[in-house]
Amino acid sequence: MRILKTHVLLRFVNSYIVDSPQPANITYLWNFGSLLATCLVIQILTGAFLAMHYTPNIDFAFNSVEHIMRDVNNGWLIRYTHANVASFFFIFVYLHIGRGLYYSSYKSPRVLVWSIGVIILILMMAIAFLGYVLPYGQMSLWGATVITNLLSAIPVFGQDIVELIWGGFSVGNATLNRFFSLHYLLPFLLAALAVAHLIALHEHGSNNPNGVTSSGDRYAMHPYFVFKDLVTIFAFFLVLSIMVFFYPNVLGHSDNYIPADPMVTPASIVPEWYLLPFYAILRSISNKGLGVIAMFGSLLILLFLPLLDLSRIRGATFRPLMKFAFWALVVDFLILMWIGSQHPEQPFVTIGQFATSFYFAWFLIIVPAVGLIENTLFDVSLDSNRNGNYPFQ
Repeated sequence: MRILKTHVLLRFVNSYIVDSPQPANITYLWNFGSLLATCLVIQILTGAFLAMHYTPNIDFAFNSVEHIMRDVNNGWLIRYTHANVASFFFIFVYLHIGRGLYYSSYKSPRVLVWSIGVIILILMMAIAFLGYVLPYGQMSLWGATVITNLLSAIPVFGQDIVELIWGGFSVGNATLNRFFSLHYLLPFLLAALAVAHLIALHEHGSNNPNGVTSSGDRYAMHPYFVFKDLVTIFAFFLVLSIMVFFYPNVLGHSDNYIPADPMVTPASIVPEWYLLPFYAILRSISNKGLGVIAMFGSLLILLFLPLLDLSRIRGATFRPLMKFAFWALVVDFLILMWIGSQHPEQPFVTIGQFATSFYFAWFLIIVPAVGLIENTLFDVSLDSNRNGNYPFQ
């Protein structure tokens, strides 16, 4: 259609969604970008409708959520959709990052794409934490108290920053109002970053399972990959519908259906499941300041991965050592998630310390070491072939 290429706005859409050339051999693992975009749109829309009936006041917040669930037409549907899509958002983003790690999507010339993606992940976690506080149940109140108190580990100004966020000397009305405002506004910043992520990706295009850049074997985004994306989007809608209608609270915490009470501490204070690995890293270090540094460092270390990976080969498709290392990281991440849900007692503390050590060792030691080993073997093989010897045949 000519209008897609002549209209000032539609030309942008045409360039990124219709005519954008994509590698012919990309698999369904490259569909998580469209799934994440779908989740973002759903969250912004459902969040706007929920905000119409929510009251950011410590005396009325919990009841306003119950009002949405019981009195507003289809309010239960909007609220359960918003809550469960948040979980799917993190499932997809972890799979998206896992695919990027496996196929080395962070390497040049896509360092900017990767860096923006890491910033998006950190912002997502902040937005999710703010949203978890809004229902103002027991886990909301105490989760907010514990997490915001982490900032007190900052030297000199730490406690002042905590009290500034609280708007007083404890979590209260001012805190809830600020969290509500930020939870409503930050997703629009997230959407802007998602557009920047797409623009940066468009400059060099997607990578592919083989790790070889080729401009010859590419197809237009529409209709080939658009319909491929729709397959996973409709599958997501099917699973989401089952979750919302039959198991809406399976990923939530039962304590959040108890109104917040500052005089009663829950038996176990845990964040939502998607923040558990980083909560486990925080708890694995006894020193509060070092624990906070380790928790934030576990995210920021992703930004340095393009510098730490020394291998000349892109992706793990033809790298058996890297394949083993990647799946070891996946197992370690799942162990950290499990440890984060347990009470801080033995043997969970010790297991968490080993898992945390391995997590950082993977980035700082294993990835560079595997790259150097592979490069050395490659050079030895190349020199042998030049001299007429074939040691690997």
